[in-house]
Amino acid sequence: MHVVVAGEALVDLVREADGSERALPGGSPFNVAVGLGRLGVPTGFLGAISDDGFGALLAARLEDAGVTVLPAARTTRPTTLATVHLDAGGHASYEFVLEGTSATGMTDDDVARAVEQVPASAAAALHVSLGAVTLTAPGTGTLLARLVAAAPARPLVSLDPNVRPAVIGDLVAERAAIAAAVGAVDLVKVSDADLEALHPDRDPLAVAGDWARSGPEIVVVTQGAQGATAMRSDGRMLTVTGLDVDVVDTVGAGDAFTAGLLAALDERSLLERRALATADDVTLRDALAFAARVAALTCMRHGADPPRRSELADAA
Repeated sequence: MHVVVAGEALVDLVREADGSERALPGGSPFNVAVGLGRLGVPTGFLGAISDDGFGALLAARLEDAGVTVLPAARTTRPTTLATVHLDAGGHASYEFVLEGTSATGMTDDDVARAVEQVPASAAAALHVSLGAVTLTAPGTGTLLARLVAAAPARPLVSLDPNVRPAVIGDLVAERAAIAAAVGAVDLVKVSDADLEALHPDRDPLAVAGDWARSGPEIVVVTQGAQGATAMRSDGRMLTVTGLDVDVVDTVGAGDAFTAGLLAALDERSLLERRALATADDVTLRDALAFAARVAALTCMRHGADPPRRSELADAA
């Protein structure tokens, strides 16, 4: 196992033009795990999945992608739901039903059981995506914060703050928790919109530069159709341009970028802090460009539906 992705799995309810709703598997960590599996990276998913009908849908998507569920046990809590609102440009905003649901139910015992079931998961790189669950949320949020704080036990730990203002009760506290987590990890992927939500009075790239100097080797800022910028801890900056595609919607595009980036780093044996620190700019730019292609193909489809590696080859 090369990567363990920790966090929530939920179902996105997408409202159609006729007023009906489509139920689509989702949740940022879940999407990243599926994206990695489809790209051929041996991946484990550490998160609570309900034993209800929606949970069966989520489990089937993971199995189809070749992702190992850690732990195998399911929760009786109902599946967390997110209502997705799409604007005219296909950009998404979210409303969540969280209390008493599966996304908030991960425990210390679940983590221990995962290591017992698949010992290799303890030595894999770790990726944590936030979203419906924040670092300041009790239960699963607190557990995710502890997993991030234990970063030195892993070859590499990456973080996507994936800021959802609708679930943040105390912006000052969440900003401080994210800053502490950023300082503990090796790699951060964050969108310019996330940075603007956290620091509305500052330039997003200036915030990313501060983050890159606080601990991680690289902070990658995605900028939608404009591409992405990577800040290295030594002050160097890399950029890649976005791809011009016909956008259906942007649901899951950021998660697809994350999966593409981690897959590209894995392929280049860079899922380890020291290797990432010494990687040359050309190699890192190639990894960013691959991630941008994965995200672009996802934008051409409905919902969080990241491509398989074979589809990337067909689209080349």
